[in-house]
Amino acid sequence: MDFSYSTKVIELQRKLTNFMEEHVYPNEKTYEVQLNEQTSRWEKVPPIMEELKQKAKEKDLWNLFLPDSTYGAGLTNQEYAPLCEIMGRSMIGPEVFNCNAPDTGNMEVLARYGSEEQKVKWLVPLLNGEIRSCFSMTEPDVASSDATNIEASITRDGDEYVINGRKWWSSGAGDPRCKIAIVMGKTNPEAARHEQQAMILVPLDTPGVTIERMLPVFGYDHAPHGHGEITYENVRVPVENIIWGEGKGFAIAQGRLGPGRIHHCMRLIGAAERALEEMCKRVQQREAFGKKLAGQGVVQESIAESRIDIEQARLLTLKAAYMMDTVGNKKAKAEIAMIKVVAPSMALRVLDRAIQAFGAAGVSDDYTLAAHWANARTLRLADGPDEVHRRQIAKLELKKYHLEGR
Repeated sequence: MDFSYSTKVIELQRKLTNFMEEHVYPNEKTYEVQLNEQTSRWEKVPPIMEELKQKAKEKDLWNLFLPDSTYGAGLTNQEYAPLCEIMGRSMIGPEVFNCNAPDTGNMEVLARYGSEEQKVKWLVPLLNGEIRSCFSMTEPDVASSDATNIEASITRDGDEYVINGRKWWSSGAGDPRCKIAIVMGKTNPEAARHEQQAMILVPLDTPGVTIERMLPVFGYDHAPHGHGEITYENVRVPVENIIWGEGKGFAIAQGRLGPGRIHHCMRLIGAAERALEEMCKRVQQREAFGKKLAGQGVVQESIAESRIDIEQARLLTLKAAYMMDTVGNKKAKAEIAMIKVVAPSMALRVLDRAIQAFGAAGVSDDYTLAAHWANARTLRLADGPDEVHRRQIAKLELKKYHLEGR
């Protein structure tokens, strides 16, 4: 395995880093100020975001996540990973480059499984950054870590499908630009366990779609993006809104989540890198008990452990990306599961050490540490909880040593 970066990737890293330093970091506070100036935080998108997106387009730093060169930059997972890390250093970074969840996953679904009509109607506006989308899979009434538990129904009625169900944690639903949801539900409860589900496109202005509330994460509302609880009550959409076909929902979900997990993990590594960087600067500026914090042995230990943690997580994530590119998602499923366990826990440890070094300031919103910590903690649940991934890893490991007849 060769994890060295190509000339193309090195140049993109340089451009992205410069853009982040020149435009993104200085405007993080501007974004929050503009958001809080509104009567409602869900009213509109802070103007600075659209300004930054336009600048990113002009610099050709746009849609870097899509490996399909027809729609994206044509980068492999391994090539995109270090770029995703840079974007993940800021909570607003990924959106600036149109590389933010859940839109990235939804665009990948449409690019890979969507009909030509679906691509024209929904994929192109998403690629252009003209609209946003949400992904309605998780349900409050069942353990959604097992996707086969999904109870929302998608029933054929002539030339339409009728959708009924209640979803939550539909990220992006609160955004005024969010126009379309990809909804997962069951088309045939009597089919084989993994062939009961389907995914379907539901415009959010369709009668019967109700956003019941927006759900905060550790007190952060993530406006204007947010995470919605949505009721779908006798919602009717044309049959052509089904993606790929009935019974294909579980397969689509697996195809969607592989690259998405790589993206989440690399963003977390970026957040951890920034936390360590800020920690190192902070401890050289602050003094306690007669010397700089940087001279305290316990602080040095935290710094060393953080560097070790980050490097280990990055190498494992790059290995997973390499395997996805060379042998495919199915054969890389153990590595994908491993990074999804490793990266959030690593980021939490590094962020926690940085918060400790910052003292009371670390838990405030004066710095990005608290917001990144809250985000990292949710990612021990999103795209499958740690326990599910560990179960998968253990089963794959045990399979290697299966003894016939015993």
